[in-house]
Amino acid sequence: MILINLLPHREAARKRQKDQFFTQLALAAMLGGIICGAVFTWYQGQISTQESRNSFLQQEIARLEEEIKDIAGLQREIASLRARQTAVEDLQADRNLPVHLLDELVSQLPDGIYLRTMKQEGQSVLLTGVAQSQERVSELLRNLGNQSPWLKRPELIEIVAASVPVNNREQRRVSNFTVRVALQRPAPKDATGAAVVPGATGTPGKV
Repeated sequence: MILINLLPHREAARKRQKDQFFTQLALAAMLGGIICGAVFTWYQGQISTQESRNSFLQQEIARLEEEIKDIAGLQREIASLRARQTAVEDLQADRNLPVHLLDELVSQLPDGIYLRTMKQEGQSVLLTGVAQSQERVSELLRNLGNQSPWLKRPELIEIVAASVPVNNREQRRVSNFTVRVALQRPAPKDATGAAVVPGATGTPGKV
């Protein structure tokens, strides 16, 4: 006996294949959505973490900027106090400067030189006087340049030969000179008597 299947089996197979395809497609879409959601959530977490770090860094930068401003203000105050201290020390030193200057000139003037005027111009002194010879003026310049702790860098401005009467019949040749010399203060000394060099570290040396 021959059995004949009159049902549309091809259509049923195609329907099953179609249902499987849509089922797989739905599963793939669901899986893709889950993966995309997980990646999106991970990226959002990373972005949130980085934003938190950026916010923390900005807060720290703002705090450091405020501290830098405070430090700059303190440095300005320290510089101002040091300038005031230096000004007071200079005033105290300048109070006795004329006495030291006169004493130094007396000790450094060689024989045969006579001063007429002495004028202080800021940190220099202008000296005018009479010398018995130009060699005496040269000796004065050497003394002021090498042996004086209060004077330095002597500069001969002018020297002019002249004659002065000794008596009614005799005249003597002399040299009128003008010299400018810079003022300096000796280096301060510590308790041991050693000169302190500004900016030096360690044990101060002697000069």
